[in-house]
Amino acid sequence: MTDTPTRLLFREDAYLREAPARVIGHTPEGGILLDATLFYPTGGGQPGDSGRLDWSGGALAIATAVKAGPDPRSAGQIALVAAEPRPLPPIGAQVMQHLDWERRHRHMRVHTALHLLSVVIPRPVTGGQIGVDRGRLDFDLPEPPGDLEGLTARLQALIDRDLEVTEDWISDADLAANPGLVKTMSVAPPVGTGRVRLVRIGQGAGQIDLQPCGGTHVARTAEIGAVEIGKIENKGRQNRRVTLTLVA
Repeated sequence: MTDTPTRLLFREDAYLREAPARVIGHTPEGGILLDATLFYPTGGGQPGDSGRLDWSGGALAIATAVKAGPDPRSAGQIALVAAEPRPLPPIGAQVMQHLDWERRHRHMRVHTALHLLSVVIPRPVTGGQIGVDRGRLDFDLPEPPGDLEGLTARLQALIDRDLEVTEDWISDADLAANPGLVKTMSVAPPVGTGRVRLVRIGQGAGQIDLQPCGGTHVARTAEIGAVEIGKIENKGRQNRRVTLTLVA
């Protein structure tokens, strides 16, 4: 197994659907290490990507991707996990990656919508999960956050503003000096490489959100489409779970 970091193609372009790569190693568990990957690894509440690898003489369905290497908390290395026990592409092989784009894009829509939900409900986040059709955030909140129709209307209004979603980078030290940027109490920001990625929604005076995040997002909020807040659950004395669903 190599210690060479994986080039994060999903970070360079979240809309890239196919890309070549070279196999640089296998993990003891049977994961495939590439020199560059389209596949986002499970983390921060977002599932790992799925898809397919093709190479001369073989093909393999990929069920998910996970962080690997000496420090699995970082995204230094990413291992692709086969969907079934079949021969792996050999080390050194040139492969073509094919992303399950429909699944990834829905993750992007849900993830960005959850960032907006944290704007509509400006309370500390204690947990979250992203799925293909829906996502949820848990809030440190003693009382339910108002009526569902009103919350959905406020969330949809932000989506419909078609705000630009961009990224910036700051140092670990800058983040430590600005703890207010961190909304999540249960998931630590992606630190350890010397810099931290910030996801920004809106620009200039129109900025409505800025927070550390390593996940994939749509380029503009209107791309999320219509959403609905389906239910609010009591998960403790001061913990409320709010679930949103993509309408289409």
